[in-house]
Amino acid sequence: MAGPSSRMLTLLSLLQVHRDWPGDELAGRLDVSPRTVRRDVDRLRELGYRVESLRGPAGGYRLEAGSDLPPLLFDDDQAVAIALALAVAPASGADVAESAARALATVRQVMPARLRSRIDAVEAVTVAGRTRTDPDVLVAVTEAVHLHEVLRFGYGEDERLRRVEPHAVVARNGRWYLLDWDLDREDWRTHRIDRITPRMRTRVGFAPRPIPGGDPAAFLSARFKGSARDDVWPCVGTAVLRTSAGSVAPYLPEDAEVDDLGDGRCRVTLGSWSWTGLAATLAGFAVDFTVTEPDELRHATLALADRLRGAGAR
Repeated sequence: MAGPSSRMLTLLSLLQVHRDWPGDELAGRLDVSPRTVRRDVDRLRELGYRVESLRGPAGGYRLEAGSDLPPLLFDDDQAVAIALALAVAPASGADVAESAARALATVRQVMPARLRSRIDAVEAVTVAGRTRTDPDVLVAVTEAVHLHEVLRFGYGEDERLRRVEPHAVVARNGRWYLLDWDLDREDWRTHRIDRITPRMRTRVGFAPRPIPGGDPAAFLSARFKGSARDDVWPCVGTAVLRTSAGSVAPYLPEDAEVDDLGDGRCRVTLGSWSWTGLAATLAGFAVDFTVTEPDELRHATLALADRLRGAGAR
């Protein structure tokens, strides 16, 4: 080892990766005696690290969480990941832009030049979410999920009281959502966390229920699509548009399909929460189109055409 300081950093790195280390194994890794390991552990404790001594024939050490935040040690990839996460934090919707900027400046300042250049090469301009979520509220809701504790909160502008069993917090498109079992409605619900005003803790526990489909993100996506359970559109149809695929592709959702048929035509397959909504989406491209399938989409297109003609006549 180059010296005690380098050895202590290596010891700290080992303790952060592996929870329980036999004393002899640490001594072998550091190429020092067990007595030297004990002295280095004592120095780490003086710096604020809670290193617990393990009992047993060989003894050992374990790094515990502390009451204060001591100096941290990251490898190169971890340091870059943290810096990038802080850089894009404002786009998450959580109201932490100022704190994230200060934290990023702190991390960047102590980075070696080789890592700082990697971070500076990523010039990301983030757009903050349309809504801002109070980090204190986000932490309180997430804590209730972790503790499996019934959550009481006011919701919306009139702060209508809700009593729910919180199951998951999901971030989507710059907003944060709570997936929960509503005790009054006896059904699954999603609530925007920026509209939540937590009440006093209930300290009432509950047994978690199986989330339909097993995936909170997929369940939330299904709700946005108007589907009861599966992450699929309830209405899916196909039409041929009299325009090129390239002219419509930028405006299609990610799960849509477009095929260029040549001769200035393309075939589009996409979904919507209703047949009328799907017909309106196709009409919104402002080009002639022919419905291919299914019949429900044909009927909805004709009905929408009649409604639009009536609206224009009035």
